[in-house]
Amino acid sequence: MNTPTHFSDTKPHYQLLDALRGVAAILVLFYHVFEGFSFAELTNGAGDGLIRTLNHGHIAVDFFFMLSGFVLCYAYDDRWTKMSVTQFFKRRLIRLHPMLVMGALIGFASFAFVGFERWDGTTTPISWAMIALMLTIFMVPAIPGVPYEVRGNGEMFPLNGPGWSLFFEYVGSILYALVIRRLSTKALTVLTIILGVAHAWFFVGNISGYDMVGVGWTIDAINFWGGLIRMLFPFTIGMLLARNFRPHQIKGAFWKCTLMLVAIFSTPYIASRGSVSLNSLYEVVCIVIIFPLIVWMGASGSTQSKRMSKANQLLGDISYPLYIIHYPIMYIFYAWLIDKEHYSLHTSWPMALLVIASSIVLAILCLKLYDEPVRRWLANKYN
Repeated sequence: MNTPTHFSDTKPHYQLLDALRGVAAILVLFYHVFEGFSFAELTNGAGDGLIRTLNHGHIAVDFFFMLSGFVLCYAYDDRWTKMSVTQFFKRRLIRLHPMLVMGALIGFASFAFVGFERWDGTTTPISWAMIALMLTIFMVPAIPGVPYEVRGNGEMFPLNGPGWSLFFEYVGSILYALVIRRLSTKALTVLTIILGVAHAWFFVGNISGYDMVGVGWTIDAINFWGGLIRMLFPFTIGMLLARNFRPHQIKGAFWKCTLMLVAIFSTPYIASRGSVSLNSLYEVVCIVIIFPLIVWMGASGSTQSKRMSKANQLLGDISYPLYIIHYPIMYIFYAWLIDKEHYSLHTSWPMALLVIASSIVLAILCLKLYDEPVRRWLANKYN
C-alpha cells in the first residue's frame, strides 16, 4: 500500500496516485506546447493543424476524472452517516475553488497582456473581459458567440480554457453526493456498463466529428452531453475500482505507471477509414483498460525512500495548481507562435522552455503563497 499522507480532516490517501496526477499534469503542459504549434500552423494556413507530439495528451483529463471517482469513493463513501451533503459540498469548494479563482485572475492578466485581442485580430472591450472574469469565478460558462466569450474561440471559459473540466468535475461531485454514492456496487456496475456503451457509441462513432475523445470544452449541445458522458464513465470506473480494490505489492509502480502514461500520450494519430473513428477507439481502449490498470498499480505501489516520498508529495501538491493556471500562459505563447510563424519545437525551444518553467514555478508559488493558506483559512472558518 502507498505511504499515506495525513491531514487532520481527511483519511490517509494514496501518495503514488497523487504523484501520478502530477505526472499527468506535467504531460498536459507539454501537450499544450505542441498544441500551440498546430494551432499556429492552422491559424496561419500553413498546415492541417494536427498535433504530432503527445497527440493523445488531452485524455489526461479522463485520467483525472477516473482518479476523482476513486478518491471520492474511497474518502467519502463510509462517511455519510457523519457528514451532510452541505458539508461535502463545502469541502469540495474549499478544495477546488480557490485555485479556480486564481486561474481566472491570471487568465484576465494574460488577456490584458495581449491587449484584449481576440483570435481574429479584433479587440474585446475591457468591460466584457471583466464580465467574463466574474462569470468564470462563479463557474458560469460562456455560450459561443456572446460578447463575454471574449477570445472568440468558443471556449466555455475563454479566460482559462481548462476550466471546462472543473465545470464537469463539479457536476460529477454533485451527482455523486445526490445520487451515485447511494447505489449498491451491483447497481454502480450496471450504470458503468450503460455509460460505457454510450461512451463507445459517442466517441468511436465520432458523433462529435472531432475524431478523438476531446469534447466538453465548449457549451453547445454536442459538447455538453459528450462532456457529461466523458466525465461520468471514467468517474464511475474509478468508483468501482475503489469499492473493489485489493492491493498487491507492485515494485517500481511509479516509474512503470509514468512510462505507461508517456507511451499512451505519445502514440501517433491513427487515421480512420470509414465511419469508425480509429483514433477515438484507441483512446477509449486506454480509458477502459489501461487507465484502470494504472490506477490499480499506483494504489498498490509503495514509496521506498524519503527523497522519493517528498518528490511524490510535491508532484501531487502542484498537480491541480499547474493544471489550472498554465493555460493563460499558453495563450500568450500561442499568440507569439502565430505572430512569429513558428510551428515546431526546433525553431522555438527557448520560448517553449520558458513557458514550461514559468508555469511550474508559478504553480508552486500559487500553491504555497495562496492556495494552501486560503484553504486552511476556509477550512478553519467553515468546517
